[in-house]
Amino acid sequence: MELDVVGLSDETQLVYTALVGLPRSTASEIADACGMHVSAVGRLLAALVRDGLATRAAGRPPRFTAAAPDVAVSELIQERERRLDAARSLVQQLAEKHREAHRISDPNIAVELLTGHEDISTAVHRLTDAARQQIRAFDRPPYIERPGSNLEIQRRRQRTGVAHRVLYDRAAVAWPGRFADDILPSIRAGEQARVLTELPLKLVIADDRWAVIPFSLAPGGHSAAYLIHRSPILTALEALFEAEWERATPLRDTRPPTPATTPGSPDADTLALLGLLASGCTDAAIARVQGWSQRTTQRRIHRLMTELGAATRFQAAAQAARRGWLR
Repeated sequence: MELDVVGLSDETQLVYTALVGLPRSTASEIADACGMHVSAVGRLLAALVRDGLATRAAGRPPRFTAAAPDVAVSELIQERERRLDAARSLVQQLAEKHREAHRISDPNIAVELLTGHEDISTAVHRLTDAARQQIRAFDRPPYIERPGSNLEIQRRRQRTGVAHRVLYDRAAVAWPGRFADDILPSIRAGEQARVLTELPLKLVIADDRWAVIPFSLAPGGHSAAYLIHRSPILTALEALFEAEWERATPLRDTRPPTPATTPGSPDADTLALLGLLASGCTDAAIARVQGWSQRTTQRRIHRLMTELGAATRFQAAAQAARRGWLR
């Protein structure tokens, strides 16, 4: 029966169900309703009282009343969930102990092969959901899932104190709609973001416990991936991330620092253009992201550099930062 998942036997469920419909009943009355021997029903009623599923009124013979199911059974379900959580925690501890015990004799256990987009996606979600301190990532095309599809999940993680540091390949910033619809909202939610012209691979590191990298950088190589457990390989990947992070350029929030009506404040298109210039995007990439023609893009860049009194794009970004247009 349905309530066996919370530890109630079939006979106990039968007696409790009858008691729900027959408040203030004696053991004999419940036995008649269930077609059971009165002594067996008496034992089951005593167990229901002990577990908080029924109450017993004094008198001869004693009468029993079922506790409200939405309260009593819900408490049993919550208790079972607490025990399951404790069991999961113990399994995780034992699994980690098992891996550590076998790692010296079998170093291959530090690496697991994941095959298929669904398995890779599931593993990445599982590891990032389990992170308690920080998530570090190299973000570059191609993508298994639509970029930005996990934005709300990331925001929830960040609200619980999990830091996100993401290093974007320039091609990721130039991905149509990515900069305005995903990267900037992530930065505004607390993500630390930087950009490099080119990243060596895709990478996700959860805390200092796991990492996922593609099986191959060749076309089609992202249909398989390696799950890296705590090991010298993971230490090397962490060092790679930190080294690339140090030489990358920060991506800025391009919201107006003051109300948009303030004289001299740049409009939204200008701010977006500044952010893309600061990230090192080419004219073609900026045109693709903003939906402009290349001629319009070049004209806007020239007008912006003139307004800022800049001879190079680097100077334009520096002048914009000095004016408070880039955060």
